[in-house]
Amino acid sequence: MSERRVSLEVLRYDPETDSEPRFQRYPVPYHEEWVVLDALNYIKDHLDTTLSYRWSCHMAVCGSCGMMVNGEPVLACKAFLRDYPDEIRVEPLLHFPIERDLVTVIDDFMAKLARVKPYLIPARDEPASAAERRQTPAELKRFKQYTLCINCMLCYAACPEYGLMPEFLGPAAIALAHRYNRDSRDAGRDERQEIIAANEGVWDCSFVGACSEVCPKHVDPAGALQQVKIASTVDWYKEHLMPWVKK
Repeated sequence: MSERRVSLEVLRYDPETDSEPRFQRYPVPYHEEWVVLDALNYIKDHLDTTLSYRWSCHMAVCGSCGMMVNGEPVLACKAFLRDYPDEIRVEPLLHFPIERDLVTVIDDFMAKLARVKPYLIPARDEPASAAERRQTPAELKRFKQYTLCINCMLCYAACPEYGLMPEFLGPAAIALAHRYNRDSRDAGRDERQEIIAANEGVWDCSFVGACSEVCPKHVDPAGALQQVKIASTVDWYKEHLMPWVKK
């Protein structure tokens, strides 16, 4: 009896030699415990050493192996072959330029991540030699969920707004800004709000919710964006209708 095999239809594109992307089929052995990343590694090791893709940890921690599998953005290290039919289509993440094969250009995401200042900004009057800044369990709970983001960019591939409006900051960047805005040790909210409360920030989000559906760490970026909308609305009312109330 012959060994069961699955067929991976992988998008190939080398900008130096190809005029446009194409698909190439590879027969791969089926193993119950294998994920799509294992199948790609098999292709790389035994069938085609020219295949390019990103991966690192194989434990759904690094976020490197995000790609489209049968039309859905997933981590290749979490997509088990047993959950798919015997023909599996693998493509690079949507909404990003292709650098080569399954590798995308992520410069736009990295630039937007930097714009939201994803780090603690201490109060101006706080000395650099300040002692440790303690938090209560309740204060930690306010933002802990949003620290779980691994920057895999699946939410960007799933977001129709980012596909239509590339200037949109996107789910992960805004959710990470929200994480620091809710941190009791941070004093940089006003700086971030100028960026994330702009039109290309939260107000470009139509709350489709696909970003939260594909998030492998259950960060719920859609929920974070809606919380930012509410906070921004409260800011507007305080500034324009209740100027005597401090933020």
